Amino acid sequence: MAPQLAWIGLGNMGRGMVKNLVQKGNLSNPLIIHNRTKSKADSLSQSLGNSTVSSSIEDAVSKSDIIFICLGDDGTVQSAVETAIASGNVKGKLFVDCSTIHPDTTSMLTKALEGQGAHFVAAPVFGAPAMAEGGQLVIVLAGPPDQIDRIKPYCTGVMGRAIIDMSGKPPSTASQLKVIGNTFILSMVTTLSEGHVAAEKSGLGTDPLHQFIELVFPGPYTAYSNRLRSGDYYKREEPLFAVDLARKDARHAQDLAGKAGTSFEIGKLADGYLEGVQKHMGSRGDIAGIYGAKREASGLKFEV
Repeated sequence: MAPQLAWIGLGNMGRGMVKNLVQKGNLSNPLIIHNRTKSKADSLSQSLGNSTVSSSIEDAVSKSDIIFICLGDDGTVQSAVETAIASGNVKGKLFVDCSTIHPDTTSMLTKALEGQGAHFVAAPVFGAPAMAEGGQLVIVLAGPPDQIDRIKPYCTGVMGRAIIDMSGKPPSTASQLKVIGNTFILSMVTTLSEGHVAAEKSGLGTDPLHQFIELVFPGPYTAYSNRLRSGDYYKREEPLFAVDLARKDARHAQDLAGKAGTSFEIGKLADGYLEGVQKHMGSRGDIAGIYGAKREASGLKFEV
């Protein structure tokens, strides 16, 4: 019998992943969608078809065999799992967490769910919201091999372009890779911001620097360089990578490094800039706002 799937969380990443799961996942049963703000789930389900909306986590879990979770931070993921467990109806079900959370939180969730007879796979993803929309994410899988095999049909060619397969390793290892991997984004945006500010203040100008970036560092570097130059980092009503989540990732990385006997120095620098972004823009702040914070720290206006 084909499994019944449910999805919890429709943030910037979740919306695109759900769209591709419905449109390309060859689902035999309509996908059950739950979101804290129900109107967003209603709107998405209506536009996609082949899906239904559940008004509660308990209801979604009770009707499903495989439950995907994609939420913003450790606390909301923990709360969702605790709610599911409290329903008394998780035995034999597979929970798949696509969120970016601390490895210690992943370990705790693994223990809690397996203690109730459920299964757990960590499946954090790399990629921006546009990549989620386009089904181009890189999905990291860790957990029991037999359970990972159950969700692989929904990964490559559906929600993602590739997987990093760590079958047989604890789910927390996927979270380790995700947290460390996200430090590369923090480092990239910080480096670009410092370079652009130095180019402007030295008289070189940002145009030749951007041309250099396009030719030598195509891809994410060029995309973020364009976001800085165009002012996209402060013009958006809804951030692509919210400052609160970026600071959470920086803290997780610093904690992970500290426990391993090393340090994440650029994370400290980036977090300092992100604090400035938070003060200037509040919840509208985006990771790319590091550029604005660096500009302010260098005697320029936050906005270009």
